[in-house]
Amino acid sequence: MAKLKLEYIWLDGYTPTQSLRSKTKVLDSSKFSGKLEECPMWSFDGSSTEQAPGGSSDCLLKPVALFEDAGRKNGYLVMCEVLSADGSPHPSNGRATIDDDDGDFWFGFEQEYTLWVDGAPLGFPNGAGSYPAPQGPYYCSVGASNAFGREIIEEHLDICLESGLNVEGINAEVMAGQWEFQIFAKGAKRAGDEIWVARYLMERVGEKYGVSINWHCKPVKGDWNGSGMHANFSNTTLRTAGSKAVFEEICEKFSGTIQECIAVYGADNDQRLTGLHETQSIDKFSYGVSDRGASIRIPIAAVQNGWSGYLEDRRPASNADPYKVAAAIIKTVKG
Repeated sequence: MAKLKLEYIWLDGYTPTQSLRSKTKVLDSSKFSGKLEECPMWSFDGSSTEQAPGGSSDCLLKPVALFEDAGRKNGYLVMCEVLSADGSPHPSNGRATIDDDDGDFWFGFEQEYTLWVDGAPLGFPNGAGSYPAPQGPYYCSVGASNAFGREIIEEHLDICLESGLNVEGINAEVMAGQWEFQIFAKGAKRAGDEIWVARYLMERVGEKYGVSINWHCKPVKGDWNGSGMHANFSNTTLRTAGSKAVFEEICEKFSGTIQECIAVYGADNDQRLTGLHETQSIDKFSYGVSDRGASIRIPIAAVQNGWSGYLEDRRPASNADPYKVAAAIIKTVKG
């Protein structure tokens, strides 16, 4: 009888940025055939993850998404929500705050990150005090003098695809050692699940190469692009609008929720949202067609499609929780 390895993955209670945690449950194949509903509830020590006091430390893991684990023999990846001992959503559970039970909202997240060794990105040869040539040649680059760590991101892409994640693309980003993957899903919760599992797999691939994954939104100070997690989103209204006025009405809603959105768009985002390096200032709001310096970009594809399609919120940082980002966007649009 085969033994199966189920890796239960969850978010801890650290602030302002939560971290991934995971542990393995081994099951007989007679008890698990690869269906989410067959994944048992589990528990963990919340006192070790900033989610419970030592005297009442049990927290629950509720499986919410299941993927094959292409990086392990007989393995599965189980994304979980954290519940308190009474079965209610734990305060750290951002997924439970998403108001999209009908899956009407579709999200495509553009997850940027930096490959990090000895206190600096790959491509910064002598540590953080030494810099490569100014940014310009690194975006979508080819060649050993401009693209650093390709073997790592290619392995990550393969594992994600083989595990069933809907990765729609990857590319080198504007700063040396900076990369991006894009994930799309119909349903906000599913999109968040896939981003977190892809982040988990990225961390695990990095372990193999002795490379850390830096999710900070401004890993290198100075004249270098920060890292974001642009949120492309739509609902039935946007996908079928056929109207410039509808797009502008929805964009205008975000002008009244700047603080609410920024509060969950990632720690230290003020270091990234400066009005430079393809960003709008953190305390301002703007939108425009094809404008990568705006808070929200209206893609030219939506205009060419008769004002039907999606919007891109460019403010979320690379270290933001996609669950909380999606919840804030949905609340604003529905509001």
